[in-house]
Amino acid sequence: MIPFSVLDLSPVPEGSDASQSLANSLDLARHTEALGFNRYWLAEHHSMPGIASAATSVVIGHVAGGTSRIRVGAGGIMLPNHSPLIIAEQFGTLDSLYPGRIDLGLGRAPGTDMLTARALRRNLEGGADSFPQDVVELMNYFAPAQEGQRVRAVPGEGRNVPVWILGSSTYGAHLAALLGLPYAFASHFAPAELDHALDVYRSRFQPSAHLDKPYVMLGLNVSAAETDAEAQLLFSSLQQAFVNLRTGRPGKLPAPRANFEQSLDPSAKAMLDHALSCAVVGSLETVKIGLAAFIERTGADELMITAQIFDHDARKRSYSLVAKAHASLG
Repeated sequence: MIPFSVLDLSPVPEGSDASQSLANSLDLARHTEALGFNRYWLAEHHSMPGIASAATSVVIGHVAGGTSRIRVGAGGIMLPNHSPLIIAEQFGTLDSLYPGRIDLGLGRAPGTDMLTARALRRNLEGGADSFPQDVVELMNYFAPAQEGQRVRAVPGEGRNVPVWILGSSTYGAHLAALLGLPYAFASHFAPAELDHALDVYRSRFQPSAHLDKPYVMLGLNVSAAETDAEAQLLFSSLQQAFVNLRTGRPGKLPAPRANFEQSLDPSAKAMLDHALSCAVVGSLETVKIGLAAFIERTGADELMITAQIFDHDARKRSYSLVAKAHASLG
């Protein structure tokens, strides 16, 4: 069976704070490592009260230092916010500290609103349009230094840090295929172009020194509990957070709310149904069926499971059930 991995936004629930969320992230990483998950990725977002992983490289070091086997990485670093040299140094340092366990996923979006993007103090002229050149520049810093090379990433040069391209459209699919890199698609919140992006990536993939054939990891929301009804209640936290974000009211992760979908107007419900269509919500048996169907439909090489669940213990139980479902798929 294909590997399962974890995407953690280090959610900050209502009534809690970032300190507790970061402690929860390490606890969840240890839990999922023991369950046999393959990777544990954290994502860069800024100016969002409900997400504690803004300083993504720092959090990766926190998680990697508290675990022993699971790969830890960025899903992703939003490269337009940073110079390629700085990221090469940061991830070269992480790989020096935790050899063979660090992944670097690169995204083209800023991970925030434009006002905050300006506050990050990167030149926005060119912005995402320079993304391909920035990716290549960053990857070159990981190569062995050449004679006479003036600018070097130390640590970084000569480190084997796997680079992934992230995407929610066909743009990343084209770039990952051209560079011969693994591709992670954000189907957990932007499923509209999933099938088209997969076709572009697989049909245009050019083998490289990094990868000899296409490799796709897909994001999937999973909320698992003892019963379908309980799982749906847990899932309502993500639904509320998504509606809040899309209506310009980002905040902390809300507590579960019974019958939340019934309270929505038709347009909000349609938006939610579409944006979160790549989700499996239910009991162990329901989750088994949903996971198998998603894998069969997409041909994914790996799944990255994300769970925005309000209660930390319930979130851990959800991943335990996902691990059981995974084992049963054989």
